[in-house]
Amino acid sequence: MGVLVDSQEGGGGNGSSWGCVRSLIRRKQVDSVHAKSSGQQLAKALSVPHLIAIGVGSTIGAGVYILVGTVAREHSGPALTISFLIAGIAAALSAFCYAELASRCPSAGSAYHYTYICVGEGVAWLVGWALILEYTIGGAAVARGISPNLALLFGGGNSLPVILARQHIPGLDIVVDPCAAILVFIVTGLLCVGIKESTQAQVIITTANVCAMIFVIIAGGYLGFQTGWVGYELPTGYFPFGVDGMLAGSATVFFAYIGFDSVASTAEEVKNPQRDLPLGIGASLFLCCALYMMVSVVVVGLVPYYAMDPDTPISSAFTDHGMQWAAYIVTIGAITALCSTLLGSILPQPRILMAMARDGLLPPFFSEVNKKTQVPMKGTIVTGIGSAILAFFMDVSQLAGMVSVGTLLAFSMVAISVLILRYVPPDEVPLPSSLQESIDSASLEYGRSGQKINGKRSKVKFGTSTTDSDKPLLFKEDASGEYPLTAKHLFLGNYRLSEENRRKIAGWTIMLTCVGAFLLTYAASNLGLPSYLRFSLCGVGGTCLLSGLIVLTCIDQDDARHSFGHTGGFICPFVPLLPIVCILINVYLLINLGAATWARVSVWLVIGVLIYAFYGRTHSSLRHAVYVPAAQADEIYQSPARSIA
Repeated sequence: MGVLVDSQEGGGGNGSSWGCVRSLIRRKQVDSVHAKSSGQQLAKALSVPHLIAIGVGSTIGAGVYILVGTVAREHSGPALTISFLIAGIAAALSAFCYAELASRCPSAGSAYHYTYICVGEGVAWLVGWALILEYTIGGAAVARGISPNLALLFGGGNSLPVILARQHIPGLDIVVDPCAAILVFIVTGLLCVGIKESTQAQVIITTANVCAMIFVIIAGGYLGFQTGWVGYELPTGYFPFGVDGMLAGSATVFFAYIGFDSVASTAEEVKNPQRDLPLGIGASLFLCCALYMMVSVVVVGLVPYYAMDPDTPISSAFTDHGMQWAAYIVTIGAITALCSTLLGSILPQPRILMAMARDGLLPPFFSEVNKKTQVPMKGTIVTGIGSAILAFFMDVSQLAGMVSVGTLLAFSMVAISVLILRYVPPDEVPLPSSLQESIDSASLEYGRSGQKINGKRSKVKFGTSTTDSDKPLLFKEDASGEYPLTAKHLFLGNYRLSEENRRKIAGWTIMLTCVGAFLLTYAASNLGLPSYLRFSLCGVGGTCLLSGLIVLTCIDQDDARHSFGHTGGFICPFVPLLPIVCILINVYLLINLGAATWARVSVWLVIGVLIYAFYGRTHSSLRHAVYVPAAQADEIYQSPARSIA
């Protein structure tokens, strides 16, 4: 273990290149009593019902009112319910990972925060930057979808007042949407009032949406029993497109579960995060999956899949059975779903911006918290203005695929972070350079003096020196010695891995597993590759993936995982299998988003890289950090030298 002084000042000379690389992999400490932000804290006002409302409201958008018709017609047929179930199980894998990290690291920032702690600053910046894109475009896209539904509710496309209706501007060849911009400003104002007030509004709107879906289930079920469920009595059977079609439908409806991660972004505002965050994430995802499955059972049973209206499948199903009035209830459900999703899209972004600004990667403007409302008001206003401008001027439907990049990237990094936390948790924590005197005093107490070299990195070790680094990769275990053999050691016979080498093997194995997942999914998805190259890549990727799973299953997890972060919360089961499957699914979906989506996202990511290179890297709160062994961090904070300083 070493005391490392990160000094990125100047960045000149031969050390500049190493300083740039070092800045990408530096990791921050889990927020603790010693490492809280000096600014005003967010209000602790949320409990489990609030979190469920945020999760369900952010997840169930108006898409489900259209998605059931499109997926049933093109992919799943009557097996649509199974497609929703498989997609829900896949989403639950990410939810398990989120639940553990959210309870261990309950701070604003969600996936950005977890990645910064477990992976490093460079990757965390990309995750945060991608999430900013996701929430900005997502909010604008949702807002643009509200005005057509409002017009439909009041009688047609031209029924809205002129001031709210969409207008075409010939000179610019764009269609502006005043209603969308106004709704974004209303939601922004509501979020500025306070987290408790805005969440209570979310509860009301989400309840109305759920009631509309329950109406569809009950009324549709009644009609189904009256008519004999004609949608299931087809000569093509339950799987008209085969199992492949059902799985393709699962990949499509998976995106209907995106939104539960918004719960994690409010971690700092939860009263009891260790208990409430896992319950909120799990309950919201379970409710969404149950509602999706019951709605799909009813709608597919009322109308044969090939006869469904692709645009209004639920309304048309009731209309075909003489219940035209039910279309109004379905439309109200769609409007409330869009409003709750709009609120859920704008809510997380100011907290992401605040977390990044606290870490110095964005200007401190975004980290300011209003003393009265205890929300990041400036970040909320900037977010609202950006989403309103996009919603007013741009048809963002073509950019909707970009929303998925941020979510899937975050899901992947959260799963990787769980593996890192379990097998190679950070064993050194950053302390402010102002504590250098305390660090030197602590090192002297352990018998070795620490020296700080101005402008360069100095590595000072203190504490009892471990002999792990002096041992070979495998050493003979004495059966009568201090360490008894366990089942996980038996695969090596009477040989036992030293702790340092276990961490090295685990770290390289996690990286190899991620590379294997990428190669396997890329080769399986890219049908344009020559067959020999495709099968070779599949073989290499599959071998890396399977080997990584076997190695991580056989070696011990790190004992430090028990005390890492805030203990007593949810523990993700079936590690390493569950996170690895989660990585595989999310990487597969990322690769299949399409070249056009990746071309647009690449522009945004390049802009982010430039901002990080010229601002974030040089303003990071860790640029002068002193890294000390985690076991000695509390002792250094409490040392007499600090009180003297």
